[in-house]
Amino acid sequence: MPASDSLTRGVRVGYGSGSVATGAFGTVPGLMLLPYLTDSLGISAIIAGFIVFLPKAWDVVLNPIAGRISDRTVDERGPRRPWLLRAGIALAVGFGLLFAAPEMGTVAEAAWVLVLFLACATAYAFFQVPYVAMPAEMTSSYHERTRLMTWRVAILAFTIMLAGASAPAIRDAVGGREGYRVMGVAMAVIILVGVVSAYAGTGRARFAAPQPGAGGLRDQLRIVATARDFRWLLTCFVVQALATGCMLAGVDYLASDVLGKDGAATILFICFVGPALLLTPAWSAIGTALGKKRGYLASSVILGAGALLAATARSAPPAFVYLAVALVGVGYAGCQVFPMAMLPDAAAVDAQRTGTNRAGVYTGVWTAGETLGLALGPGVFALVLAIGGYRSSTDGDVVQPDSALTAIVLGFSVLPAVLTALSLLWLRRYSLDAAQVDAAVAA
Repeated sequence: MPASDSLTRGVRVGYGSGSVATGAFGTVPGLMLLPYLTDSLGISAIIAGFIVFLPKAWDVVLNPIAGRISDRTVDERGPRRPWLLRAGIALAVGFGLLFAAPEMGTVAEAAWVLVLFLACATAYAFFQVPYVAMPAEMTSSYHERTRLMTWRVAILAFTIMLAGASAPAIRDAVGGREGYRVMGVAMAVIILVGVVSAYAGTGRARFAAPQPGAGGLRDQLRIVATARDFRWLLTCFVVQALATGCMLAGVDYLASDVLGKDGAATILFICFVGPALLLTPAWSAIGTALGKKRGYLASSVILGAGALLAATARSAPPAFVYLAVALVGVGYAGCQVFPMAMLPDAAAVDAQRTGTNRAGVYTGVWTAGETLGLALGPGVFALVLAIGGYRSSTDGDVVQPDSALTAIVLGFSVLPAVLTALSLLWLRRYSLDAAQVDAAVAA
């Protein structure tokens, strides 16, 4: 069936609800897994960073393969939809076990987390890649994709707030390792809700069938690599994902070791996501008026400025730090809306150029890059902690040296701000606009 230019609100909301699953899995491990390893299992920061990074690095290899497989899936329910259900259920089950390591010694517990996180990452690849590929096949309209992404990012922002604020609250309310176990099951239920909602909500969408080109995966990746604008956009997004990963990994450390206030992690997440929930439609309107590239540039500058202001965390009142994080949230909303709306544009131009729909390969490469950035973030933050002399423990009740506190602040603020500024070097080279995309679709 051909894709429709306009989508019903039910389909937009249904598709966007998949962000409940991606938001929960993208947020909670980045927020909670590193502290779980260092402050509950007593694993050193360097080893913990490796455990967090390795499964995500596996995804970098797996995502393009998942895209290629989903490109070739033929099913009466839609070319991508079956993967949402299959992989999504596996992801929820794996996540429910991730934080449930039994007490069996540090080495065995570390292996438990590594194996379960690897299983979760594998399932996530086969959910996320088809999910991200769907917009290019659901509509051929430049502006309809922006509206579709607006729903997705709004639901994503709500999920980040729900999962990011409730996960540490659940852990703290129950306490100890049991708190992590209960939190893991609660987040698994949230993931399952998103999976089922996305599968059911896209049931009435009309999809253009994928048309995978000839040749193997390597040939497809080589062709994708020749897409200049996609390459610049992807590089910018990956560098920003690295910045986001650093900030996400640092939230719990900043809250407990620097701010030292009960519930500070939850407050930080509310400050981060609250503005995003309110301003996502505004970013969509800005994109329509000024263009996606200019909107992306403006939101990136705001995100970087907020991160830089957070560098005052050791001396400024907590309220000022919360305001700085809220400014980050304002920019982050735009930094999600625009690149995710620009990705289908790049795929559409490629389809016109080559006569072949490779949306799955495009999104496989895209999600691999995003995964790499988000995986490197906690790893880089863990390295910063190790350089600062951070002390791991099994109960979290350790006085950190001054150098470790400085490392936490720098890893949460200055480093992400510098990375965000660096990403703009690639964004400025991106050249696709509405006229080019519409011309490609019309052709």
